[in-house]
Amino acid sequence: MEIHLPYLPDRLLKPREKGLTMMMDKGLSIRDVENFIETSAAYTDLVKLGFGTAVVTDHIIEIKIKLYQEANIKAYLGGTLFEAFVIRGMFDDYIELVEKLKLDTAEISDGSMYMPHQQKLDFISKLSKYVTVLSEVGSKQKGVEIPDDIWIEMMKTELAAGSWKVIAEARESGTVGIYHNDGSANEELISNITSRIEASKILWEAPTGKQQVWFIKLQGANVNLGNIAPVDVIPLECLRRGLRGDTFFDFLPEKLREYRPDSAKYKEL
Repeated sequence: MEIHLPYLPDRLLKPREKGLTMMMDKGLSIRDVENFIETSAAYTDLVKLGFGTAVVTDHIIEIKIKLYQEANIKAYLGGTLFEAFVIRGMFDDYIELVEKLKLDTAEISDGSMYMPHQQKLDFISKLSKYVTVLSEVGSKQKGVEIPDDIWIEMMKTELAAGSWKVIAEARESGTVGIYHNDGSANEELISNITSRIEASKILWEAPTGKQQVWFIKLQGANVNLGNIAPVDVIPLECLRRGLRGDTFFDFLPEKLREYRPDSAKYKEL
């Protein structure tokens, strides 16, 4: 059964270049993955197998990846695992792992360790010959601040080196990178980034509901959002469509917005 409502924003169909939702799998079981796919596959474009969970759950990782791929969801290993290989001088072994797992997507990051940016660009260039690459910009460490112009330059050069999308770092806590310690958006940084980088090329990590609402109000229903918890994928899709209170009036025509609780019409009652 399909339920039709007018005035819902257009949502692009998969496969799509924008309006992406990236779910973060932090160790789901096979049954969890099957249940997730049943309810949320239609609204999920990417699944990040968070940080080093692929190593800890290596007995089921191949089964999970196959399930995601059969559901038309791109699965990939978390950037921290990439860094764990690189810091040990095992980049070639990482490529072998990606090939063994039959992944078509990979993430390159330098949020946990120091890496000369040219080296990161070289890794992007090499890996993009094998798979679709997402690269993450920003540090996972609190107190590490990157000037706005450096953020922008890193994103530009990583896209030029072969990244499909650049991920704006926030961690699963949503309190670093593009956010302040209290989880609020660093509006100046985000404004500077969006003025210089095409919006469809950026995937904003937004693990909390407030952060998701903030970006939808800023860039609309088809903003790219990541680090979404499995249980939050459908609630996020409702936010994107104006089917939750936080975005209820955002996509309605002006004639219906006068029914907002803070409108003059409401105050007259």
